[in-house]
Amino acid sequence: MSSDYFGGCDVGSTTGKAVIIDGDGTVVSSSLVASEIDPEATARIALSNASSKVTGLTSYEKLSRLVGTGYGRNEVPFANENISEISCHAMGAFRCNPYIRTIIDIGGQDMKAISISGEGSVLEFAMNDKCAAGTGRFYEAMARIFRMDLQSFSDLSLKAKDRIPITSQCSVFAESEVISLLAKRQPPADIAAGIQAAVTKRCFTLLKRVGINEQVTVTGGCAKNPGLLKMLEETLHLKIARLDFDPQLVGALGAAIFAMRRAG
Repeated sequence: MSSDYFGGCDVGSTTGKAVIIDGDGTVVSSSLVASEIDPEATARIALSNASSKVTGLTSYEKLSRLVGTGYGRNEVPFANENISEISCHAMGAFRCNPYIRTIIDIGGQDMKAISISGEGSVLEFAMNDKCAAGTGRFYEAMARIFRMDLQSFSDLSLKAKDRIPITSQCSVFAESEVISLLAKRQPPADIAAGIQAAVTKRCFTLLKRVGINEQVTVTGGCAKNPGLLKMLEETLHLKIARLDFDPQLVGALGAAIFAMRRAG
């Protein structure tokens, strides 16, 4: 029955995500779509796609409870409740792996380090939302310079024999620096590795503020960047825990779990 289903919708700056779970907490459907200009439209599209995959669920409006999260969570008027993406990523990651204690969430326009408890609640967090450097949009800009998609850019960085430092702290200046290095015929793979190292440095700065407690995992779209994960492991001297779930959907999963719990 449709009354047994609970939804979470994560409206980000670049993508919209929806996850539907049943009364046992099992994921029955999910959806990932590109963000529209209107956050509410993004949420409706993502939820419609997810609900259409569930037999007997005629509409997301028939969900027992729906929680919105993410950048555009306050623009989802049909949600029963809005909860911060920090809490939702913590809950979602904990649901995937109850041993996780530290999360790096890299979204389209910000980066967060989150320390969580043994129950999945947030103990502390640090956030970089003043500059696009180190975010998903930063990676998209870098990949465009190399005339590559994001996966190809990540693969390129793994082929580096050396690492050329990217010294600019601003994303705009970093783009100019990378273009200049390419014009000087520096090895593209070494430049790509330098970009990964620059993002890793930003992650490490945030992690030091919340404390690095094993196990550590990465959520958000940038968690699908193998070059970044490898660089993080080298920097932190530990293994990054991979989740058995799409890391880009973790926030929406956490929101759906909150929806189920709040329904009581």
